[in-house]
Amino acid sequence: MNDAAAHTPASPPPTPWERGRPARARVSARTPLSRERVVEAALTVLDRQGLDGLSMRQVAAELGVTVSALYAHVRSKDDLLELMYTRLFDGAALPEPDPERWQEQLRDYARTGRERLLSHRDMARISMAYAPFTAELLPHVEAFLGLLRTAGLPDRIAAEAGDLISTYIDGFVLGETMWRERAAEAAGEDAEDASDHPDVNGMAAEMQDYFASLPESDFPHLHALAGLMVTDSADERFGIGVEIILRGLASYLPDAAAGRRVPSEPDHD
Repeated sequence: MNDAAAHTPASPPPTPWERGRPARARVSARTPLSRERVVEAALTVLDRQGLDGLSMRQVAAELGVTVSALYAHVRSKDDLLELMYTRLFDGAALPEPDPERWQEQLRDYARTGRERLLSHRDMARISMAYAPFTAELLPHVEAFLGLLRTAGLPDRIAAEAGDLISTYIDGFVLGETMWRERAAEAAGEDAEDASDHPDVNGMAAEMQDYFASLPESDFPHLHALAGLMVTDSADERFGIGVEIILRGLASYLPDAAAGRRVPSEPDHD
């Protein structure tokens, strides 16, 4: 997760919410169960049954062990969810920040972030609701903020942009997966089989036709944008959203923001 060109940073201390987590168990011939195996089993259950169907009992059944055996490796379901999210970043690395290519680097970050969340069912929900910063992910967060600050963005904007981009990725993938699940339910299929189901395109076309049918005199904007507001290309919609964010950030660069105050505190009347 660290920049390959930079020195390897010292491991940060455990975060306050991790201090109660059991230490990693030593793997031996007598200890077949491990934290890694628990996480892998949990991801298998998640993909099969979704977040609402994920339980410690289901994970234990997947491993063929008792529920109590899991607690030697994770302290709670929330702890397990954090570990599942952290697993997504194994092997992930951000490039050396390049102020001349910062927009391209952030496009790549957004694209890989979306792919990461789509790699397992309901991972966007876990990211938004269950995954605070952990010591394992702090180097990744540090490198991401480095891309923003090296670009020349003011510190206040860089700090807000980090949360904005992450929230956009989470929210887009959450909506994207909910759309697929609705299409799957309509077709009587599993959600994981609905990513390319024609009903997804059919639902988009149905909404486009409805907006186009609205009286133009009453709904001039919906009528005019009917063919653009809902499209069947998630890749295209995601990319346009990223571009909107990038253009907004670019307006805060020193040469673009000359003579304009960078917001620091809310204005009061």
